[in-house]
Amino acid sequence: MVARSIHRAMRGAGAAALAGALALTAAACSSPGGGRETGAKDSAVVGIAYEPETLSPLLGYGKDGNSKIFDGLLTFDAKMALKPALAVALPEVSADRLTYTYKLRKGVTFSDGKPFTAKDVVFTYSTILDPKTNNPAKGELDAVKEVRADGDDTVVFTLKYPYAPFAQRTVLPIVPEHIAGKQDVNTGDFATAPVGTGPYKLVKWSRSEKIAFEANPSYWGGAPKVKKFTMAIIKDDDVRATRLRSGDLDGAILPPNLAQGFEKDKHKKIHTAKTYDYRNVTLPTGNKVTGDTAVRRALDLAVDRQAMVDKILDGAGKPAYGPVPTGSPWFAKGTERRHDLAGAKKILDEAGWKPGADGIREKDGVRAAFPLWYLSGDKLRQDHALAYASDAKKAGIAITTRSGTWEVIEPKMKDEAVLAGGGSPGDPDFDQYALLKSSLGGDGFNNMAWYADPAVDKALDDGRKSGDAAVRKAAYDTIQRELVKNPGYTFLTHIDHLYVVADRWDGLSTQTEPHDHGLASGPWWNVETWTPKK
Repeated sequence: MVARSIHRAMRGAGAAALAGALALTAAACSSPGGGRETGAKDSAVVGIAYEPETLSPLLGYGKDGNSKIFDGLLTFDAKMALKPALAVALPEVSADRLTYTYKLRKGVTFSDGKPFTAKDVVFTYSTILDPKTNNPAKGELDAVKEVRADGDDTVVFTLKYPYAPFAQRTVLPIVPEHIAGKQDVNTGDFATAPVGTGPYKLVKWSRSEKIAFEANPSYWGGAPKVKKFTMAIIKDDDVRATRLRSGDLDGAILPPNLAQGFEKDKHKKIHTAKTYDYRNVTLPTGNKVTGDTAVRRALDLAVDRQAMVDKILDGAGKPAYGPVPTGSPWFAKGTERRHDLAGAKKILDEAGWKPGADGIREKDGVRAAFPLWYLSGDKLRQDHALAYASDAKKAGIAITTRSGTWEVIEPKMKDEAVLAGGGSPGDPDFDQYALLKSSLGGDGFNNMAWYADPAVDKALDDGRKSGDAAVRKAAYDTIQRELVKNPGYTFLTHIDHLYVVADRWDGLSTQTEPHDHGLASGPWWNVETWTPKK
């Protein structure tokens, strides 16, 4: 979903965000002790656009891995293949695929020196699954029936059904029971002062300013060479680019047009990450205009996706026809939608949406007009929103673009459209269930369009609960084909993420990334393995 509640955008908007970010330049680029970090051989400062609401995995932080402070039982390598982390090997899976057994790494300690054991794993998963825990992503662990410890170094998961991607869900970070277990899971200070087994320890989190880490000298994988790592939280794209150019930052994520400005900089490199990250427009089911199937289908044809890729992304992406990228083995061929303005007009004409005197269509006294919200300071969303509104107007649909913070936007999502985003690599269940399941309409940033389609609901359950690869492929093909018939979202583009980083370290790479990116994505997904160039 769009920057879900566990990864919402930082507070503030517009000019206030710009002024605030400029005022915080010195603070966000200084080390916890007050000295500058940029340029130092053993430290790095990078600029990110968003910050999490919590640093507690019990509440959703780091659920897809690479959380810096924590480790999961497994993790992903550069090619997104699973490999052991706190487990010594990939799990042993029973013949019926209902039991997963993990042998744990011995001698691992949390950063406070206390030992890591199987009890911490059981505590983590059991707490997340507790109905009292406010974790918006707990539905991703729906398949878990029981988790138990078999001694100090073995954990056994029993599933309700053969959930095919379960091992990928065990990248979830493990927390220490001896600390988190003594606090209220929803309100305790573990959310802002966490302790884990990971390569870094949290030094300080200054909301809307920076998150500062230092290397964990007792890390089981070896102490990182980058001893101090700071993430400056800078919402405004232009401000991040300016601070990177001035030397206040060692690296930053930037939109394509700003990243290209560094192509001739001999001291910096542009790193491109392929992603599942899409931009889409939510079409709320309860709205008389956006909930009309004819309007939805017309917008799906009226939008010029390739023009958005060419003009907004400068080619750094591709058209999106649904949550699954066209290059994925899960993509349903034949669901591509061509840009067809004449076809869009024909759909509206036949459905009774007739042009008024000003060219905007009407039906039964309802004008084909609605607002479209986008996040303040996010140039990519703004540009997508403006292009979408321009394309819609050519078909006779009037869209008024508006910007705001998530605090302003969220209460309006049930009735008003939002330029949103989502996408998760790996299994299609990870993103599509939360995006489309009717029962999740109104559940925070899940199913923001309140989309409801019985055939899609059934296919989502079939895809989630079947262990048969052919059944699952058919289910996700069905979902994509149903979205052609009734597109509750207009999918626009899949976006490559571009990062510009000072050329001072060896070992940088990127992974295939999700929509929610920042702390754990980009070239710093493996900052613990960077080495200074000699």
